[in-house]
Amino acid sequence: MLDFRLLPMTELRTRPGEILDRVADNGEAFLIERNGQRKACLVPLTVFLPDISPSRIANEIEELEKNGEQPQATVTDEREIAFVFQSQMKEEDVSITIVLPNGYPNACPRIYARPVDDNAPHRWADGALCIFGVMSAWNPGKHTAASALSLARRWLEHYEVWKKMGQWPIPGVENDE
Repeated sequence: MLDFRLLPMTELRTRPGEILDRVADNGEAFLIERNGQRKACLVPLTVFLPDISPSRIANEIEELEKNGEQPQATVTDEREIAFVFQSQMKEEDVSITIVLPNGYPNACPRIYARPVDDNAPHRWADGALCIFGVMSAWNPGKHTAASALSLARRWLEHYEVWKKMGQWPIPGVENDE
């Protein structure tokens, strides 16, 4: 919860750097008042943005773009970063969403694909794709959103086999398509 302090506009004009430092460094929040009316507020970015290093987010986007991807990035209601990609399966277009939770990369991302049959196997209860096993296969020093996207696309290839054959492919075994 934020405790807002009233801040006259004149004080903000005379000491903008000091006030911004108090917001950024100390987490203070202010309601800006001009002529007796509350006009705006100053709050720390952490109120709106996820607990992920900005440099890590920038590196993730840079790696994706180097791979020819064009992610749409948003911040979810839970203050998590979500990258959305369009992907083509044989029969339909699919939207892949990679959600970077607070604490990423130490916390494993969640990956969703839409549309996917509600009965499709290898998914978690919330519909996320099961691509990291029981999350133990995620390595924060090795894996990135780009590697998660690659695994999601492989999951979609297996999903297509499941839709056609009724059985999830077994790794290392030839699956007749």
